[in-house]
Amino acid sequence: MTIIFENEQDLEFGFDCEKVAEDVINQVLDDEKCPYESEISLTFVDNEEIHRLNKEFRQIDRPTDVLSFPMIDFQTPADYDMLEADDADGFNPETGELMLGDIVISVERAKEQAADFGHDLKREIAFLIAHSMLHLLGYDHMEPEEAAVMEAKQEAALTALGITR
Repeated sequence: MTIIFENEQDLEFGFDCEKVAEDVINQVLDDEKCPYESEISLTFVDNEEIHRLNKEFRQIDRPTDVLSFPMIDFQTPADYDMLEADDADGFNPETGELMLGDIVISVERAKEQAADFGHDLKREIAFLIAHSMLHLLGYDHMEPEEAAVMEAKQEAALTALGITR
């Protein structure tokens, strides 16, 4: 697995965020039975940058906590069979890894939310990574049933890693 890390903000994490990210990403990929080595880009930004990205890509003029940019258009979440038949372009030609996409997290917003929810920044960052990984695998939460599925999967991944509230 390749995780391309970029830290474009100034806040301190207070924990090894690359290790936490790797653990969460691996847990979600294991839980979702991903049969491929994967490539993910993970960028940490401030509120100003995520606001700009949110406005540019979603036409929402405010900061958010996390943005997901999937590279694969899963018709059914985590249905890897469609890749073998249709999407050879989804693989990095140099490494053979499945290019899942990009995750962008506002550490500033994550810190605010951690305080609001009464847990630490590590738990909030881990949650946002798990949430975004599920988006990269084709999950969504637009309907209540979809949201319930995502919430259960996020919680299961974090619980398996001992990252609880």
